[in-house]
Amino acid sequence: MFTLKTALKFIRFDKAKSIGVVVGIMISTFLIGQQLGVFIFLTNAMKALATNVKAEIWVVDSKTQDVNQLGKMDIRTLRAVQSIAGVKAAFPIFIGGGAANFKNGTSGNVTLIGVDITQLDAVLDPSKIIGGQPTDLQTDGAVSGELYDKKNLGENIDIGTEFEINGKRAFFALQTKAFRGFGSSFCVTTIERARFYANQSPNAISAVLIKMEPDVDADSLSALINKSIFGVRAWPAKRLESATLKRILSSSGIALSTGTLIAFALIAGFFIIGLTMYSSALDRLKDYGTLKAIGAGNGFIRNLILSQALIFAIVGFAVAYLLLEGFRKGVASSGLIFSFSPLILLAIFSVITLISLGGASFALRRISGVEPASVFR
Repeated sequence: MFTLKTALKFIRFDKAKSIGVVVGIMISTFLIGQQLGVFIFLTNAMKALATNVKAEIWVVDSKTQDVNQLGKMDIRTLRAVQSIAGVKAAFPIFIGGGAANFKNGTSGNVTLIGVDITQLDAVLDPSKIIGGQPTDLQTDGAVSGELYDKKNLGENIDIGTEFEINGKRAFFALQTKAFRGFGSSFCVTTIERARFYANQSPNAISAVLIKMEPDVDADSLSALINKSIFGVRAWPAKRLESATLKRILSSSGIALSTGTLIAFALIAGFFIIGLTMYSSALDRLKDYGTLKAIGAGNGFIRNLILSQALIFAIVGFAVAYLLLEGFRKGVASSGLIFSFSPLILLAIFSVITLISLGGASFALRRISGVEPASVFR
């Protein structure tokens, strides 16, 4: 307790350098959190299709490794899957691309998600519907529109707005919120209409989605489907999510760029904190020498420096967390939605604490060599 009180006195005495250390920690924490937040948003968007769809197993083309790039299959695959023991229910989904053109001349790309209207809640969570009713999609030309994709589509997505998909009339009958994909807008409609807009055969499907019987193992059922049906591959939903992330991250520079920026934030924070604390230690050499002269050992001095570093880490992290919350809520209004789990926050705080304690090592090396007699010189 005495060490903590003394540490607080040292911090208050040299306010300018104390503020400098806190600002360094705050900047590092904010940059790390900002980059992690954007990375979380992007990875969630990459696997959004697999995450949003409520299916335990996806049966797709045998070459598929990414839920965003599904091959085409024939509807007969559905019947084959339904005959496999352990399958409680199975239904098809069609996913295709389309070019949306609006009356004002703007355009954008959309991802058509076609499903039987009776299975709509398995694809689109009712909590994400903010306008219209699911049954409205039965109307000829009806599709859903995402609130946060207004700018991407270049036109308002109010219910009733008419436009064209691949040259064919469509209109928004349903409005969603936070139902987005990676690089394109999700437009949900009936499976027949999705095929029509995408210029595909009436028998074309992209995947068969499975709900299993109770007490059935997803891996075992997937293996049985792969063995029984030629030309397809069954993926447990979680594995398909992981495979999608792995494929996109390995083929893009997103992970590398994010990691590089975080690394620079860590390095910058380490040296800002270390050099500021070292400069402060130089200014306070006689004070530390006085402590040694009255009997304080190197252990006490070490605890004193580390206590200051820990206080700096806590204060800097707290301020940065408030800034991050402001940033998170600010960008959420434009659709960049993410959240930090308690585990991630703990990891950030642990890293920042290690940086602060590591930075304190600059000061420790200098102070440990101070002789008590130096105060009399």
